[in-house]
Amino acid sequence: MTQAQAPAGVRRLAREAASAALDKKAFDIVILDVSQQLVITDLFVVCSGRTDRQVKTIAQAVEDRLRDTRGLLPYRREGEREARWVLLDYVDLVVHVFHQEERGYYELERLWADAAMERMTTTEGADDEPAAAEAT
Repeated sequence: MTQAQAPAGVRRLAREAASAALDKKAFDIVILDVSQQLVITDLFVVCSGRTDRQVKTIAQAVEDRLRDTRGLLPYRREGEREARWVLLDYVDLVVHVFHQEERGYYELERLWADAAMERMTTTEGADDEPAAAEAT
């Protein structure tokens, strides 16, 4: 596992996206620091929903939160129609909202196993590193 290298501002943005996902009952939420493996982005937020409707709702909640609090819109958004894997691309941050079946099939955590990973466990203290995430 590599040391986390993503800028602090991008880490805060990722935690805010993860918090919005948690608010809509997303589960198995992780933040992967891929800044050492990729030059096109720094962090992935990966989370799951149990139904197509929940996947859409989680993705919309993340987009709404980042627009309302940061004034950000995704540069690219994919997969919303099928709602099996919705991708929100904010350049430095990419949010992946999976239906639980697709999550198991694609296994992004295994693909990026050498990336530093934080598992989100609570929405409390989303701006506080220790309270919002567990580094693994």
